[in-house]
Amino acid sequence: MVPSGEPSNDTVLPELIAICGADFARPAGSGDTVAEVPARWVAAPGSVTAVAETMRLAARHQLVVVPRGAGSKLDWGGAPTRVDLVLDTGRLAGVWQHSAEGLVAEVGAGTPLRAVQAMLAKSGQRVALDPGSPDATIGGVIATDEAGPLRHRYGAPREQLIGVSYVRADGTVTGSAGRIARSATGQDMARLLFGSYGALGILVSATFRIHPAPLARIWVSRSVWTPLEVHDLVGEALAGQLAPAAVEVDLPGSSGTLSILLEGAPARVDARAERAAAVLGGDAWISAAPPPWWGRYPFDSGDVALRLAVPISDLHAAVYALRDAAGATIPVRGSAGVGVVHAALPGDTQPERVAAVLAAVRGVLMARGGSCVVLTAPRRVRAAVDVWGEVAGLALLRQVKQRFDPEHRLAPGRFIGGL
Repeated sequence: MVPSGEPSNDTVLPELIAICGADFARPAGSGDTVAEVPARWVAAPGSVTAVAETMRLAARHQLVVVPRGAGSKLDWGGAPTRVDLVLDTGRLAGVWQHSAEGLVAEVGAGTPLRAVQAMLAKSGQRVALDPGSPDATIGGVIATDEAGPLRHRYGAPREQLIGVSYVRADGTVTGSAGRIARSATGQDMARLLFGSYGALGILVSATFRIHPAPLARIWVSRSVWTPLEVHDLVGEALAGQLAPAAVEVDLPGSSGTLSILLEGAPARVDARAERAAAVLGGDAWISAAPPPWWGRYPFDSGDVALRLAVPISDLHAAVYALRDAAGATIPVRGSAGVGVVHAALPGDTQPERVAAVLAAVRGVLMARGGSCVVLTAPRRVRAAVDVWGEVAGLALLRQVKQRFDPEHRLAPGRFIGGL
């Protein structure tokens, strides 16, 4: 483990400035925190080589390092045991390689996803990613395993990756930064980095499969009142040969909305939309614009944010269990077509109450092969509950952490099981 000595500002800061430049290394400010844990320094290396040099500096001074993209999800995951250096990836930005014919692109980790989409749109293409964090960077999406509605058709982001380039805790550069990676090893490492919260390596670039942008998008929606009704309608929609790009549900209270996204050629999408409206029945309506809640999380800053994953056949049971445990109808929203939804408990919920809700819900989900994770919560709640729950293969993950970061220099405490 990294010892808890106090590196000297007079030593560390000049070295960071020498690597990153005077405008890109500084003492941390009050806003430079990770899950409410304050940092000591912030550095923004401008190249892969500079990232490697920064990590070698961290090794010399025994600094704990946490990578940061846009910072939109730094309060997700476990709280780190401490933070010496926030390594900002914002200068590792841009589409570094793009093969429009080969349908692949390598993107710098610090690139905002919206910038990637804007660039690819010039070629009539896109990355099939639409996470709920509007300012998300590519690195942030990978670090937190964040996916949006399009996961229904295209799979989770990890399934769209071809390879990655990253810097290990000792400063070793691994991968093929600057050229498109296609190796199976790249895919394997990408899967390890997904959801690791920066605890296994500093991602510097990712190579994605890309897709032609759809010519038309139409949403078909209808009102719903119970989780069981959602279950039945989702089953009918998936059996109806509608080929949806996404199937999402919003249950903010006693009633809600089920919406299906259809994409493709205009004439065909129009015809499928009519069929979808007939399948959904009730007050189904067709719109060229998404519902206002589409792709957004049901929680706000300060809430206790939960992510539930369960086979779609059991999603209604998970929602009922959550409501029963909470003793109230709480907001639930997400991908009903793949069984991944998010929920919000009020931020002022007492820690022991949150713990009781988690125990009840996890008890129901465990028998169904599901999980319930606390994405973020006030510090007093996070300190009092198990944010991850029971994790299959934790011993293997410990071995992976030991292999890639034996000194626990990278984001210790952020990853599953407190790794």
